[in-house]
This record gives sequence, structure tokens and C-alpha cells, in this order.
Amino acid sequence: MSKVLEKKKQTGDPHCAAPNLRQDHDKGLELLKYLIIGVVFGIVFVKAEIISWFRIQEMFRLQSFHMYGVIGSAVVTGIISIQVIKRFNLKTIHGEDIVIPNKEFRKGQVIGGFIFGLGWAITGACPGPLFAQIGSGYTVVLVTLISALAGTWVYGKFANKLPN
Repeated sequence: MSKVLEKKKQTGDPHCAAPNLRQDHDKGLELLKYLIIGVVFGIVFVKAEIISWFRIQEMFRLQSFHMYGVIGSAVVTGIISIQVIKRFNLKTIHGEDIVIPNKEFRKGQVIGGFIFGLGWAITGACPGPLFAQIGSGYTVVLVTLISALAGTWVYGKFANKLPN
């Protein structure tokens, strides 16, 4: 158990710092719940055509509004959700406070966003739908998945040396 979570348990702090480290619930049932939600989410991605390489290419070529509509509605939903959580002081299903830390802008976010967008445009896939694409039979996307994992590992290895 992490030091932060251990300290929170000792002090009785009701804030949830790392819900995935909770020890008071059945891990198997919890993981099954996430698997089911992931499968349903993947089916929605497939049916909405947002995992389609052609749809993604249309977006980057400014030929279709489809993906911009999906992304824009997700952003609006996120904004509304965060405001509802903050204004009504909502809690997790375990009764813990939801803490949304303030974010600070860093130039590395622009560089990382550019690299992410470039990879998305080249491969026709962002990390979210990779598993839905693989599950739909586009096994060539395994190369993209392995590349994404390698990129994450490289970033983790050299993050302290990169511009923030």
C-alpha cells in the first residue's frame, strides 16, 4: 500500500487519493465491472464509427464533422460533469470526496500534444479505441499498441530530462 494511502487511513482522511489501491473490496468483482464497462464502451466506439481509420483520416483532412462532433460533445460532457461534481460536492460510490487538483500549463504539454496528434494522424488510432480496433479484427493495430506502450515506457524513463 502506498505511503499516501497509508497516511490517509491513519488520519481518517475521507479523500480518495488512489481508488485502485483500496483494500476493502473484492478485486475480482471490481475488475469484472471494468471489463464489462470497457466492452460496452468498445461496442459503442465501433457502432459510432469513431474507431474507423477512414473517419479519423477524414477528420485530419477536414473533410467531415463526424469526429469533431464526437470529440466536442465529449469535451462539453466533461465540462458539465466537472462543474456538477464541484457545485454539488458529489462523492464517490464509496462516500469519499472527489478531489480535482488544479492544473498548471507547461510547454511540454504542447510538445506532447503535437507528438500525440502526429501519431494519431499517422496510425489512425488514439490509445482509447486501440483495443476496440483489435477486437474488431484489425490486428495490424497491434503494432500501434506496442508502439504506444513503448512510447509510454520511454517517456517514463526520460520524463525528468524532458521539458515540462
